[in-house]
Amino acid sequence: MILDCAVIGGGPAGLNATLVLGRSRRNTVLFDDNKPRNAVVSESHGFITRDGIDPQEFKRIAHEELSKYSDVRIEKQRVHRINKENTLFQVETENGEVYRAKKIIIATGFKEVLPDIPRVREFYGKSLFSCPFCDGWELRDRPLAVIANDQRALHMAKMVSNWTNDLIIFTNGNKILSLEEQDWLKSYGISINEKKIVTFIGEEGILNKIQLEDGTAVLREGGFITAEWKQAASFDSTLKYSFNEHGGIETDSWQRTNTEGVFACGDTRIAGPSQLIVAAAEGSLAAMSVIAALIEEKFNHDKQHA
Repeated sequence: MILDCAVIGGGPAGLNATLVLGRSRRNTVLFDDNKPRNAVVSESHGFITRDGIDPQEFKRIAHEELSKYSDVRIEKQRVHRINKENTLFQVETENGEVYRAKKIIIATGFKEVLPDIPRVREFYGKSLFSCPFCDGWELRDRPLAVIANDQRALHMAKMVSNWTNDLIIFTNGNKILSLEEQDWLKSYGISINEKKIVTFIGEEGILNKIQLEDGTAVLREGGFITAEWKQAASFDSTLKYSFNEHGGIETDSWQRTNTEGVFACGDTRIAGPSQLIVAAAEGSLAAMSVIAALIEEKFNHDKQHA
């Protein structure tokens, strides 16, 4: 059977895309190897009616809802290769199974590469986070840290200051802010520490102090950390879509890439922190774009053969 669409990635973008496709009576397969970026967190925020939900519970509910649609199939395996042959796509899984589809939606997202600081992964997702809009409320009014080794420190500090008046930027041994920028930040009560971080101190992922190379330990009860972002997709491909300057897949306003029949949505397009609700909305838009393309192709074909 030739599928209408294969959705690669089972996060909120891929799930919502699959929902819209299923409700549009389109034969769809969703590939999900269940290795989400938010696996380290116990709660996801900012999605109305689902604020504070456990990410795995969010996925369980989504799969339950998708099971109502007979045209939808979920495959819990990783895609190994995608090739385009004429107007169809061949999707090969890690188990060697091959699916043929008219359209592809890539919703694999990004994975973060955290700075090389001892114990950072113990605290990431529990008291150190990447998105203040996702987790700022839970850390409100506490002494917080912004940990960044590039110019993103300035932007992140301004954002985080919305939730606390006790904020220190830690540059981990790097001089990234000019004296003018430092003075400007200090005028808002934001200080800068340029010493190298030796380790984080705390228990069960809850930060208590940041240990520095000079032997001092600075009291901090949480914070936000900038990461490097890399495409999570690991499949081989002959698809020739383009990437933007941040490493995200480039699309137009309808989530179409520059490869005919390939669409992208969610974190796959935007390198950096993203809320569930934003990714889900992009998935919905990508699915509507796929459906519109399939309908146009049908009518054009019928018109040519009338």
